Amino acid sequence: MITFLHGKLIEALPTQVVVDVHGVGYEVLIPLSSFDKLPPPGGEVKLLTQLIVREDAHILYGFASAVERDLFRMLINNVSGIGPKTALNILSGMNAVAFRGAVAKGDVKALSQISGVGKKTAERIVVELRDKVGAAGAWEAASAARSLSAADQKINDAVLALMALGFKQVEAHDTVRGVQAMLGPEASTEELVRASLKKGA
Repeated sequence: MITFLHGKLIEALPTQVVVDVHGVGYEVLIPLSSFDKLPPPGGEVKLLTQLIVREDAHILYGFASAVERDLFRMLINNVSGIGPKTALNILSGMNAVAFRGAVAKGDVKALSQISGVGKKTAERIVVELRDKVGAAGAWEAASAARSLSAADQKINDAVLALMALGFKQVEAHDTVRGVQAMLGPEASTEELVRASLKKGA
């Protein structure tokens, strides 16, 4: 399994790149969201990858972040009728935070506006991914819609971490707020999460 490529960016198009890794050129298909984060050709690049093996080809898909790759895997592994090409279209048409928010809210209209995703596919995405995205997706999307101060961002990140660990949204928020009042505004996200887990234990 090829899990990432680290090398020199030789060629970059909005849908694919060529990366030179120790003299071997890898062609990698990417979403637009990753293209926006690439260095200029000739620069050093690291892409997280997913290898898809078909009867007639081995195809590498590349992503600038773990969030994008996780979303790609979630789509191709859990939603019937969605293959790698459609999953890339989805990542190209909507950022990961907005996508998770749309799924959590059941916003079929927003999802069906992505190229290659019709109403039926959008409905399937909502039904099959809503439990996996959960309340954290809605919370994350709502937070992204507001511009957060550095202190609020730490609280937001700590709340998301606790929700991922099984806390309910209100409980996670109240716990983090309480812990921050004790530790002070300089406390890091990691310190807030650790203290919250001790408090909740």
